[in-house]
Amino acid sequence: MAGKGFTTCLWFDGDAEAAADFYLSVFKDGKRGRTGHYTAEGPGQPGAVMVVEFEINGQSFIALNGGPQFTFSEAVSFQIRCADDAEADYYYEALTRDGGEESACGWVKDKFGLSWQVTPEEAIDLISDPDPGRAARATAAMMKMNKLDVAEMRRAADAA
Repeated sequence: MAGKGFTTCLWFDGDAEAAADFYLSVFKDGKRGRTGHYTAEGPGQPGAVMVVEFEINGQSFIALNGGPQFTFSEAVSFQIRCADDAEADYYYEALTRDGGEESACGWVKDKFGLSWQVTPEEAIDLISDPDPGRAARATAAMMKMNKLDVAEMRRAADAA
């Protein structure tokens, strides 16, 4: 996994290995890389997992057990562009199970607190419509939703 350009480092408080395994279970094309452990040099407990490399959807990540100093916020999220509602439903359900949370406009937090935008491609098309009236109506409908409902956004966009 080295030498591939950018790698996103995700900071965890002891859950790095569980998080990597969770993401690899959600994203079926993923693969796990190296696992590094703390040594007697610290700062963590010798032998404890320090880092886990993994890749999902062609993106390289490293999960770091860095401690409680930093947590995730909505200021950074990952957008999952879905081909259709079925794919969006899969990711929405997978990422919110076991302690994840729904939020507005297709956003969710997984059980580790990382934010994701689960977005059917047609939803992006609707809110980006060249007709500003259609885009505004689709956007207004979307703003009332947690999980995106493309059919409802389309109905709103088509309403005159």
